[in-house]
Amino acid sequence: MIHLLQTKIGRLRLIGYLEGISLLLLLFWATPMKYFFKDDSGTKVLGPIHGALFLLFIFNTLSVGVEQNWKFKKTTWRVLLACLIPFGTFYIDTKILNKINPKT
Repeated sequence: MIHLLQTKIGRLRLIGYLEGISLLLLLFWATPMKYFFKDDSGTKVLGPIHGALFLLFIFNTLSVGVEQNWKFKKTTWRVLLACLIPFGTFYIDTKILNKINPKT
């Protein structure tokens, strides 16, 4: 995992994994706990964490997109859209990010 932190794309991939996991935990654990069992502790904890990771993913995507000269309509919007869809960051990591920086 340490080698992921050495490049901007590596950091974006790591943030993508963490953002994707936090979204899945919110959707499939914290939200059902809140609405079915009236326990909102999961959403209170995971909500801000997911929000911070979401923003980090957006800012890092834009930064990497500028650095890598990505065409917005071809690559950047796909990566940005991925963080809105469950499992999207994992898919985009395999289809785009891993191919740009395969050593990580």
